[in-house]
Amino acid sequence: MKVTEHIQAAKGKTLFSFEILPPVKGKTIDSLFTVLDPLMEFNPSFINVTYHRSEQIYKKKVDGTFDRIDIRKRPGTVGICAAIMNHYKVDAVPHLICGGFSKDETENALIDLNFLGIDNVLALRGDSPKNEKYFSPDPNGHHYAIDLVKQIEKLNRGIYVEEEISDGGKTDFCIGVAGYPEKHFESPNPDLDLLHLKNKIEAGADYVTTQMFFDNTKYHEYVKKCRDLNINVPIIPGLKPVTSKRQLSVLPSMFHVDLPTDLATEIMKCKTDKDADKVGEDWLVEQAKDLLKSGAPVIHFYTLGKPQVVYNVMKRIM
Repeated sequence: MKVTEHIQAAKGKTLFSFEILPPVKGKTIDSLFTVLDPLMEFNPSFINVTYHRSEQIYKKKVDGTFDRIDIRKRPGTVGICAAIMNHYKVDAVPHLICGGFSKDETENALIDLNFLGIDNVLALRGDSPKNEKYFSPDPNGHHYAIDLVKQIEKLNRGIYVEEEISDGGKTDFCIGVAGYPEKHFESPNPDLDLLHLKNKIEAGADYVTTQMFFDNTKYHEYVKKCRDLNINVPIIPGLKPVTSKRQLSVLPSMFHVDLPTDLATEIMKCKTDKDADKVGEDWLVEQAKDLLKSGAPVIHFYTLGKPQVVYNVMKRIM
């Protein structure tokens, strides 16, 4: 079932969804089920599964030279989506990224997803490799998320990368894209960032999931600006808990988001991460309550290694 169909069927009731990381290579699927089992109590409408590009390492050879080796620390997104749908009977939303993938590899992944009965994809550019300052695409891949959206939309119409395929089967993916209430860090300004989003919607995207934010005012203002630009698709707010004092610097640096003064001040007062965990949980509860009150279509929680906090928040707002 498509994300947009879930939202339509809810008839104004706010839904819930969770985002998880694939297990690190070498871990079993049980490590993922351990994370998700408690959260299934809350009947999520869908579960997002992140995709990670390969990383390059250099391995020294006997002769003193180095081999460059590609490794993928968290493989298996497509298989994990299938496992989630089979195990929980809940829709899975795989992330697809531009970085590290050719157009042919992307098409093959989409074909696999279609064969598995997966109806949704979240189309993202993805981050640059850790050893590179700027994003660079695969030589035969996409540079921007909008180009990935266009490829998925073409496949929905039966148009394949291989031009020889003249009567190809059509897919029917519901396409999600990312939105940034505090703008994408590479965008020159918020207005141009919104225009980029509008272009992705016009290219075929069906809904938006936002980057995390900690001030709901920024989300509400973002939605209003989108509506003023006739961006009328569902805009799903993404929430993440603050769980340590270290995140006061890590989150702004890594995700380019601001933490409100009240939240940062309370976190700085904490003597232990356990204390910070409680402050972050309380803050997330208030965010979620406000979003419920304002009628957000879905509240999307980035669990990312902290499912217990999200579980506690859900217990308090349900």
